[in-house]
Amino acid sequence: MLKSKVQAYRNALLQTLEGHSSEVHSVAFSLGGKQVVSGSDDNTVRLWDAATGALHQTLEGHSSAVRSVAFSPDGKQVVSGSYDKTVRLWDAATGALQQTLEGHSSKVSSVVFSPDGKLLPALYILGHWISDGTANILWLPYEHRPTCEAIWDKTLVLGHSSGRILILQFK
Repeated sequence: MLKSKVQAYRNALLQTLEGHSSEVHSVAFSLGGKQVVSGSDDNTVRLWDAATGALHQTLEGHSSAVRSVAFSPDGKQVVSGSYDKTVRLWDAATGALQQTLEGHSSKVSSVVFSPDGKLLPALYILGHWISDGTANILWLPYEHRPTCEAIWDKTLVLGHSSGRILILQFK
């Protein structure tokens, strides 16, 4: 049984992307699936060709672990959030740093683009807080702290180690 599962895994494996020197915490596809972006504890963001596995860019500038990455809807920009309390906006074609957003009071663990391409979502998970911009709006008790999250406008989905998923909506 185990042997057949291992063989099925090997048959499904398309690429192994190697380059990060530490744990990878976030990956995302560009629209159309041609590129992959990854963020790691090695403080870097990397852009990869999804078909060949070739490394296109290594984006450096964060001073701590990169916990979340995302492509803009048009695939021209990448956003990264880090434990260094910054959000960075990068040009996906050149790797150039376009903007650094500072002022967060805690670690940035989730970043996304809205469907219209605006950089910042309405909500963030910052440390043990749900924040709106740089203002903390709801402290999360220990049993409600997520292992992962997704944000859509003012709705937040939190996944937990217990197997529970919570959906919160803010007005």
